[in-house]
Amino acid sequence: MALNKLSIPLFCMASLVAGCPSSSSEEGDATYDKLLQEGVDRIQASGIVAVHAEMFEGDRQIRARSGVAQLNSETPVDFDSYFRMGSNTKTFVAVVVLQLAGEGALSLDDTVEQRLPGVVSGNGNDGSLITIRQLLQHTSGLYNYIAPAEPDGPDPQSALAVLRSADEYMQHRLDHMDAEELVALAMQHKPDFDPGTQWGYSNTNYVLAGMIIERATGNHWSEEVEARILDPLGLDHTFDPGDEPDLPAPHAVAYQQYEVDGPLVDVTIANHTMAGAAGSLVTTTADLAKFWRALTEGSLLDPEQMAELHETIPAPAFDPIAPGTEYGLGIMWIPTSCGGGYWSHAGGTLGYSTRNAASDDGSRVIVMSLSTSTDDPEASYATTIDTFKIIDQLMCAD
Repeated sequence: MALNKLSIPLFCMASLVAGCPSSSSEEGDATYDKLLQEGVDRIQASGIVAVHAEMFEGDRQIRARSGVAQLNSETPVDFDSYFRMGSNTKTFVAVVVLQLAGEGALSLDDTVEQRLPGVVSGNGNDGSLITIRQLLQHTSGLYNYIAPAEPDGPDPQSALAVLRSADEYMQHRLDHMDAEELVALAMQHKPDFDPGTQWGYSNTNYVLAGMIIERATGNHWSEEVEARILDPLGLDHTFDPGDEPDLPAPHAVAYQQYEVDGPLVDVTIANHTMAGAAGSLVTTTADLAKFWRALTEGSLLDPEQMAELHETIPAPAFDPIAPGTEYGLGIMWIPTSCGGGYWSHAGGTLGYSTRNAASDDGSRVIVMSLSTSTDDPEASYATTIDTFKIIDQLMCAD
């Protein structure tokens, strides 16, 4: 991609990036700086209150930000802001399960019934027909407990009401939910398909995976994530908040728009036990980028488990936004326009969206955090498409 002729020192100041090159001859480095800054500016201009991003190209760290930490303020979003990573939590959980499999503590071919007797049953659900592998790869067929309520179906319990309206958010934002309660919500519904016959994304799968970790180790799933991933990698700013509803400083305020053209509601404070092992972890762009680099470099799993992680199948539900996406065990493979592809796992929760990408060898990693979620399907779709285009540009840039 062509690069406007800019003096390197001025560009680094304007883009607020770290690790600026020492001479103007490093045009490739400046290309990444420019693309990343232009990308976050474009996303922010689409209606997102704050966007910040981190990129590693080899040993070089590049940062960019756009927007403010809070509406009606002039404080820019901090590069080190905490945010909720949402479903990127699934990748951490999958890594722990694969480590346990490598240690012989469990097998990916164990059934849910073997590990959690009686938990998956009723309304056609049968844990004896579902393997741990199928949970991690979303081929179990289990109903997604946060799916929109059916007109004639059971009403979701109170903790999930935070997703439905601003009033219900205010009423239920501090509610606690146990993993068993979340799975019980799914068990009120028939399976979406027979295990192993299709692919269908379901948060229920990873709540169960978290329960299996606890049954196999005697520890809460997040304690195993901490001991096996966070501590070894020095990810000091990543954690499971449990019942703590607020975020540490600094953080960008999370905004949720519950209806088209409606106001942006501050939803930063929320008890994320409603997400659990499917999406509750808090992090920073720096920590999450380090995780993706370590994972793709092979620092967290031995070769046999890495091969299992990367055994992908088509995930057609993602085709409208990222055609050709495939899903492994808690990880996505997304093709690029220049050939090849990258590893990733998107995340979304109340007010926050996470996008990321890691090259096959971990030499190039990108993490983005967006602080606003809109209920306008067209606007949301356009922003999502744009984030994938920006990541594609960065992964393809020379």
